[in-house]
Amino acid sequence: MSAIYDLRFILHIDLDAFYASIEQRDHPDLRGKPVVVGGSPDRRGVVSTASYEARRFGVHSAMPSRTAQRLCPEAIFLPPRFEVYRAVSQQVMAIFKAHTEVVEPLSLDEAYLDVTAVVQDLEEAVQLAREIKQQIQSTTDLTASAGVSYCKFLAKLASDAHKPDGLTFVGREERSI
Repeated sequence: MSAIYDLRFILHIDLDAFYASIEQRDHPDLRGKPVVVGGSPDRRGVVSTASYEARRFGVHSAMPSRTAQRLCPEAIFLPPRFEVYRAVSQQVMAIFKAHTEVVEPLSLDEAYLDVTAVVQDLEEAVQLAREIKQQIQSTTDLTASAGVSYCKFLAKLASDAHKPDGLTFVGREERSI
């Protein structure tokens, strides 16, 4: 592998079950319960996202809501509140941009951050990811998973490796923190 790859430090940060987590944050009575955000199971709806409590039953995004209801009869179905999700996303993107100018949003709840210009090594990149996760938590009361690597592909895989609230890096040796 070329040494040039080790000169780049990429973070992939993804908020955990974003829409459902916001609903659980804003409605404490929903915490710990299976929440599904999306269309109604009565009207050919589709799941936008599901809380981790609903995911344990096999519920996932892009699934027909009727299937989700069949898998998890206790699920609480809520319509999306996109204006709220966009406002929270703006808060999170502001946190990202406070740390690097190179932010590539992928959706409302995830982005790549190239932090090569602001860190010296992988250890500093991991520490920066930890700080960003803490800022997201203190600002929005939501958790995020982060992946750190020398390319976007591996950073994305790393962020998915230990959800929710994980921090994983892939360098020459893969390790979790």
